[in-house]
Amino acid sequence: MTDIDKRLHDLSDEEEARIQKGIAEDPDNPEWTEEDFKRARPFREAFPDLAAAIDRELSRRGRPPVENPRRQVSIRLDPEVLDYYKSTGKGWQSRVNDALRKAAGL
Repeated sequence: MTDIDKRLHDLSDEEEARIQKGIAEDPDNPEWTEEDFKRARPFREAFPDLAAAIDRELSRRGRPPVENPRRQVSIRLDPEVLDYYKSTGKGWQSRVNDALRKAAGL
């Protein structure tokens, strides 16, 4: 058990009483009963329209899909070649791709 675990689990009687009193006195967030747990439903089941709206919003985030996506590969390059392209700043991988396309006549 780590020190953090010990601090979380080794409560004094006074600390436990204070926590339980706080739970009992919080009208906005009462402690759940067994009946509450039995009635509980997953978010998607309880709010299907809201869950669908969230899914639609999340699917629009990020980069849009491309028709012909690039593929990740692993190649070995001379250190001087790699250092040169990296020294040209952000976008160096695209510049390597451009140079290879030109060399291939594409």
